[in-house]
Amino acid sequence: MSAPKSENITWHAGVVTRADREERCGYRSCTIWLTGLSASGKSTIAVALERQLWDRGVHSYVLDGDNIRHGLNKDLGFSPADRTENIRRIGEVAKLFTDAGVINITAFISPYRADRDQVRAIMKDGEFIEVFVDCPVEVCEQRDPKGLYEKARAGKIPEFTGISAPYEAPLNPELTLRTDQMSSEQAVERILGYLTEKGHLRPA
Repeated sequence: MSAPKSENITWHAGVVTRADREERCGYRSCTIWLTGLSASGKSTIAVALERQLWDRGVHSYVLDGDNIRHGLNKDLGFSPADRTENIRRIGEVAKLFTDAGVINITAFISPYRADRDQVRAIMKDGEFIEVFVDCPVEVCEQRDPKGLYEKARAGKIPEFTGISAPYEAPLNPELTLRTDQMSSEQAVERILGYLTEKGHLRPA
């Protein structure tokens, strides 16, 4: 990780600790990092999971790839360098959300393994939960709700992951969801089960 360009800066810890927040809220915050091809089901799962968590009284928030590019990362394109910076920035945001006592859910293609590993490295053990939303590119193309694969095949979208740019699948994700073989509801139940098993949530 590169050092900050700014000099004479110090991290200031708040008087309300992470433990204070967890005790009051009754759950352990974390970052659920959904990664996979476009149209694999990441955003659908993220939104449904957020709803389930909220209904349980858990403070949760979805950090969606398109939404982030409307604001925080609107200066970034889709070159390899820009993709890396995109994930670096959102990783820092996710770390802050986790420290604030939120179970935050990211829905980013995040195609490069090294970038995802770098986000894991800035968090404490157990805080970064990598979920591989695994779906064959052929199925993603059939879904193609935004028509992006068709445009990529026609050469209208350069550096499109899975077509003209690589996707590096996780080697050891906490969870793998085969979304060509399960519904979004089943995927959410798998994640909730994992969170309960690892002590992030109390049993329903």
